Amino acid sequence: MNTFKTLTKFLALILCTSLILNCANKDSSNNKSIELSTADNLTYPIVDTHQSIYYGDSLEISEPSPGSDYYGQDAQYDGYQPSLTDNKDGTITDNVTGLMWSQSPDMNGDGQITASDKLSYNEAIAKLKSLKLAGYTDWRLPTIKELYSLIDFRGINPSGHTSNDTSDLTPFIDTDYFDFAYGDTYNFERIIDSQYLTTTFYVDKIQNLLFGVNFADGRIKGYGLTLHGSDKTFFVIFVRGNKKYGVNNFTNNNDGTISDYATGLMWSQDDSGKGMTWKEALKYAEDSELTGYSDWRLPNVTELQSIVDYTRSPSTSDSPAINDMFNSTSIINEVNEKDYPYIWSSTTHGNFTSTPGSAASYVSFGRAMGYMPNEIGPGFDNQIPDENSGTWMDVHGAGSQKSDPKVGDTNNYPYGHGPQGDAIRIYNYVRLVRNIK
Repeated sequence: MNTFKTLTKFLALILCTSLILNCANKDSSNNKSIELSTADNLTYPIVDTHQSIYYGDSLEISEPSPGSDYYGQDAQYDGYQPSLTDNKDGTITDNVTGLMWSQSPDMNGDGQITASDKLSYNEAIAKLKSLKLAGYTDWRLPTIKELYSLIDFRGINPSGHTSNDTSDLTPFIDTDYFDFAYGDTYNFERIIDSQYLTTTFYVDKIQNLLFGVNFADGRIKGYGLTLHGSDKTFFVIFVRGNKKYGVNNFTNNNDGTISDYATGLMWSQDDSGKGMTWKEALKYAEDSELTGYSDWRLPNVTELQSIVDYTRSPSTSDSPAINDMFNSTSIINEVNEKDYPYIWSSTTHGNFTSTPGSAASYVSFGRAMGYMPNEIGPGFDNQIPDENSGTWMDVHGAGSQKSDPKVGDTNNYPYGHGPQGDAIRIYNYVRLVRNIK
C-alpha cells in the first residue's frame, strides 16, 4: 500500500509539473505561438546588429540593471549572432540568412576600391548579365532588406568628419570578411560617399529614388538616379541564395498583436500613439504588458526595418510603409501635411565625436523629410540653410533609416540638420516587439 501511495504521489507530481509548464508556455492568442530555436526554422531570420556597448543619452555607460534608466537597449538583447564564412573564392556565405555574397565592390579588378569602381543602376544591371563569380550563374542585385542584413552597428558615423584620415573610424560592415572603402576624396568625394545599390525603388508619385545602404555612415536612404546632371553611381555587391529572405509572413492574432512567422517576431498592432525621447521609449517598452505578455521590448533597428513594406508610401497608398494589418498614428509633418512618425529603435547610432552615443537610429515609416536648398551645388555641404534658401520635402523616402538626438529641443533645428537638412524630431514613436516562443 505504501508503495502504491508513493507511486500515486509521484505520478501526481509529474502531472502537476506538466500543467504548470504548459500554463507558463501558453500563448494567450489562441495558442498561435511556435517553437523557434535556431535561424534554420525561419525564412527571414534577422541578424543581430553586433552592438555590445551600452549608452546613456550621450556617453558610454555600464550595463543598466532591470528597472533602471536605459535598460532594454540593443546591447542587452541578443538575436541571431552574425556568422560569416569566407569561401576563399571571392564569395562570403552568411550562415544565418542563407545568402551568399560577392566579397568586394572592386569592379575593375585592380585590387583597389575607388570612385572608378562605382556603377550606375543600368551599369550594374549590365554587369550582372555576364557575372559568373565562383562558377555560379544565379547572382542577382540585392533588395534593400537583403543588403541591410549585412549592417553592423559597431560602426562609427563619420558625418561631419573633416579629415581625410579615416583610421579613427569603423564602417558599418564587417571588414574581416568584406572589402570596403570610404568615399574617394582624391576624386572629390566625401568620406561618407560609400552608398551601395539595391533594386528597391521608392514607390512615390513625385520622386524616382533608389534605396541604398550607406556602410560608411550606417543609414538607409533613397537616392536619385542622377546627380549634378550625370548618372549617380554606387558601390555594388551581388547576392544569391534564399529568395524568401525579406518576405514577411504576417498573421493577425486578433488580440492587438501581429506575428511574423518568417522572422519569429511578434509586434504590437498599434504604435505608442505619442512621441517620446529615447530613454522614455525604452521604459515604455519594458513596462508594457500588452495582451498579458511581460517580455515586450524596443526593437533593434534591423528588427524594426524588417517590417517596412516598400510597396507602400504616403503618396501612393495614403498610408505608412507598413502592412495594413498594422495601425499607425498619423501626424502633421514639417509642411503641415498628413504624415506618419519616425519609430525609435533600441540601437544607438555611434559617432566619432566627444558624445559618441548622442543619437539613436529610427526607421521612417512616413516621409523622410529634409530641408533642401532651392539650388543644389557642389558647395551645399558647407551652406547654412535659412528660411529663404530651401524647401521642405520628402528627401529620402518612407522606409529610410536615419538617426535622431536622444534628447534636446526640436526648436534648435528649424531647418533640419546635415547636408540634406534631415528633419530632427527627437520625440519619436514606439512599436513593441517580442520573440515568438
